[in-house]
Amino acid sequence: MQDFNADDLAEQTLSSRTVFTGRLLKVRVDTVRLPDGGTSTREIVEHPGAAAVVPLTDDNCVYMVRQWRHPVGRVTLEIPAGTLRAGEDMTGCLARELSEEIGMRAAQLVHLADIYVSQGYSNEVIGLFLGTGLSAAPAAADEDEKLQVVKLAFPAAVRMCLAGEIQDAKTVVALLMTHLRQVGGAR
Repeated sequence: MQDFNADDLAEQTLSSRTVFTGRLLKVRVDTVRLPDGGTSTREIVEHPGAAAVVPLTDDNCVYMVRQWRHPVGRVTLEIPAGTLRAGEDMTGCLARELSEEIGMRAAQLVHLADIYVSQGYSNEVIGLFLGTGLSAAPAAADEDEKLQVVKLAFPAAVRMCLAGEIQDAKTVVALLMTHLRQVGGAR
């Protein structure tokens, strides 16, 4: 393998302008100088970050949620997740989302990984966690969020990922990482 130098690939921002600011997202357009001296534009979605959790029961079941996702025009099956609020860390976000989405709290949270959602156009990072030691802790759901809670045997959820029945990227990654931990393939 060839030696790697990040400077050989780095782009330099020449200018940046915000073209949209919404409740959740900002969109900006940057003009960049390419490593070969040319210029190009980059459209970037700025996102505050998010956290997601695999809520695993003592009897090896996982709680998930079904919800309508308007951008893809369908109902998806996902692990509980949420966007970070101003000043909130990932564990605080997860405590809130577990309570709001499935009415639970996790006594233990294990960090699995931080992943980029789509680094080609967004800076969003989602922290993935495994939550165990679940107990009841219901809270009111967000007014604009209609969810169905689903409890599945964990091996069935993994099979659904492998069969392409679960298509939400954070859910697939988190479930498969949890599966690898269970079989001794990751720590």
